[in-house]
Amino acid sequence: MQHALFLAQAANERASLPLIWWLGPIGAVLALGYAWYFYTQVMKESEGSPKMIEIAQAVREGAMAYLKRQYRAVGMVFGGLFVIFVILALLDLQNPIVPVAFLTGGLFSGLCGFFGMKTATNASARAANAARGSLNGGLQIALRAGAVMGLVVVGFALLDITVWFLVLYFIPPAAFIREAINPLPQITATMLSFGMGASTQALFARVGGGIYTKAADVGADLVGKVEAGIPEDDPRNPATIADNVGDNVGDVAGMGADLYESYAGSILATAALGVAAVVVGGTALFDGQTPTVLQQMDLQLRYIAAPIVIAAIGVALSILGVYLVRADDGASQGQLINALSRGLYGSSIGIAVLSLPVVLILDLPNAYQVWVSILVGLIVGILVGKATEYYTSHAYKPTRYIAEQAITSPATLLIEGLAVGMESAGIPVLAIVAGIAVSFYSMGGIENISMGLYGVGIAAVGMLSTLGFTLATDAYGPIADNAGGNAEMSGLEPTVREKTDQLDAVGNTTAAMGKGFAIGSAALTSLALLSAYLEEVRLSLTLHGGGADLMVNGRAVEFWTMQDFMTFYNVTVLNPAVLIGVFIGATT
Repeated sequence: MQHALFLAQAANERASLPLIWWLGPIGAVLALGYAWYFYTQVMKESEGSPKMIEIAQAVREGAMAYLKRQYRAVGMVFGGLFVIFVILALLDLQNPIVPVAFLTGGLFSGLCGFFGMKTATNASARAANAARGSLNGGLQIALRAGAVMGLVVVGFALLDITVWFLVLYFIPPAAFIREAINPLPQITATMLSFGMGASTQALFARVGGGIYTKAADVGADLVGKVEAGIPEDDPRNPATIADNVGDNVGDVAGMGADLYESYAGSILATAALGVAAVVVGGTALFDGQTPTVLQQMDLQLRYIAAPIVIAAIGVALSILGVYLVRADDGASQGQLINALSRGLYGSSIGIAVLSLPVVLILDLPNAYQVWVSILVGLIVGILVGKATEYYTSHAYKPTRYIAEQAITSPATLLIEGLAVGMESAGIPVLAIVAGIAVSFYSMGGIENISMGLYGVGIAAVGMLSTLGFTLATDAYGPIADNAGGNAEMSGLEPTVREKTDQLDAVGNTTAAMGKGFAIGSAALTSLALLSAYLEEVRLSLTLHGGGADLMVNGRAVEFWTMQDFMTFYNVTVLNPAVLIGVFIGATT
């Protein structure tokens, strides 16, 4: 009885949240508020002629029919997994919060896809109609519609993370406390299941959406250009509607779900690693003194707050980035890309400047090293984006050189395209590798691997901090593409089609940049998530008693380092099981 009372008293002892932490939920509300504001701005614009409205309505109906069918299938998968998690929780093999957290992760990701798709399909005709007046008019409509998707993603992710944390930190159920006086390791480990729900939804949205997109695109080209000999987006080809639907399915809903998962995963994994780093770091983080439980919790809360606050500041700066974009009539593709880059650079510089006072206010023991890791993430993101722009924009040599090969034959065109495509991966890979190394070692990863991996995680957060704007430029692509299709099928004057073609050409580049950004951020996030998964293993062994007698290098499981886990589970390239896993992963 006394033990139970002690645990109840300990559970009520909570270190206070850093005041700056509350920027997280404020940022979520700001993002969702501005998403609604941009949506209303777009909807105030005219859709144009009855023919334009008819075509836009057909695309909308197709997009919503696809989402309805996909979400029905995804719902069945989530229902089955929910039942499995509930059974595991009843058997005391899983935290009882996990099933609900898993569902909310998938639910919010699905909502992002719905709102983004609804906005994009409503914006295309309006962008085409605005382009009748000016190039900048079409650009602004398409970008603001894309910003709805970007801000909905970051807003819902921050909202879910912060609300779940508040609930689990201040109103923990009895089963959640278990035998732990400090609940933060359990809270951060449990919240990873929210990221897993988002990952499951992203798998269906990205893979399913990508297959549909390419099938519709190739099918429309085959039946139209090849068989019938009619131009692209010709109203005589009914497959053009499916093609336009596919653009939204893959690059709006699919990309949004993909980056939603990376965004949420980077914040959650970094928070879990921050909690673990304080435990593993021991007295080194407290000037050689043995900390009390409350002192340990206070520092852990500050490490948890850092990625949340950086993400919240990124919301405000992403909104600012949208307002920095403007183009003149007659602007070239290079000038249009520069206009979009102005918003990205502005928001990135703002993050670089404001993140320093954030880490100083949080009074982290290694504040400047954390700031360096954030800068590394921002730089890696820009390098990946610029490398993708260089290899995909016809303003630069690689794309023009590939096009020249078509003069010789389709074979040389294909060979050159594959060669340049393989070459284009070089700079992003080197940038990501350098980013991982710098962030890991600058955070003292040699002495404390968990802290080094926290640096990698915070670099991923820095890279994704401008996601509100980056995803806006990516979603802008299919909106501009659909605007061009609408202009062609509606029979608008050729000057309008020229403007929408300009916007579409830039959209193709921004869409490619978005894919590179998604892959690069996923590389950083996956490393942090794998490391956070080990913390979940440590927690399970500690709480369930299975690891009470386990010792590696004289350390109990509670204080194992990453090397200790690798030693205990024999995770080396000489282990056939590891190699089998590597080969299976490579083939998939």
